[in-house]
Amino acid sequence: MAQVVVVDDHPIARMAVRYLLEQNGHTVLAESADGREAVTLIQQQQPDIVIIDIDLPSLDGIEVVKSLRDQSFPGKIIVISGKNENVYAVQSLRSGANGFVSKKTDMPEIATAIQATQRGYGYFPLGGFMQQMEQESTLAEKKMIESLSPQEFQVFHHIIKGLNNMRIAARMGVSNKTVSTYKSRLMDKLHCKTMSDLFAFVHRNQMEAS
Repeated sequence: MAQVVVVDDHPIARMAVRYLLEQNGHTVLAESADGREAVTLIQQQQPDIVIIDIDLPSLDGIEVVKSLRDQSFPGKIIVISGKNENVYAVQSLRSGANGFVSKKTDMPEIATAIQATQRGYGYFPLGGFMQQMEQESTLAEKKMIESLSPQEFQVFHHIIKGLNNMRIAARMGVSNKTVSTYKSRLMDKLHCKTMSDLFAFVHRNQMEAS
């Protein structure tokens, strides 16, 4: 069974989580109602599991998770919150949490999340969560496209149409070397290491030549 630290600024919420954990055979080492205090407490106690809310005084739960991971905390971290689960589950994942449980679900789900994370799995809501991840990824890739210079975008457009470097150079009135330079820059900006990556990027963003 796991040793746990519970972080929530609501005493009743902490009491409910403690009761659930103890009913499932876990040991609550300590509790905290403050973000900064929690970081110190967790590093001192070194629990197997941290259960943490997002809304906390001094430092919110997401920042606490980031701080702990920056300090190489090895334990599992499960974020709980009554906020929008699609948005905050994504933030929790990116900050380094192992799981996210909405306070709008039944309390026993926390125990299920603990079991999953102890077995090495992540525990995050599906459906809207995945849609949110895809939307954020799409927005990020659109910003990458917008970061291209006019010349880089022109080369990108010609590549999509299937032109090789020599034909692109002739179309643009520049040397093959210049085309290669633009191509290298746009590949870097779009985070594509190979042409296969680039064509996958084009397909994801529905930019195929008509």
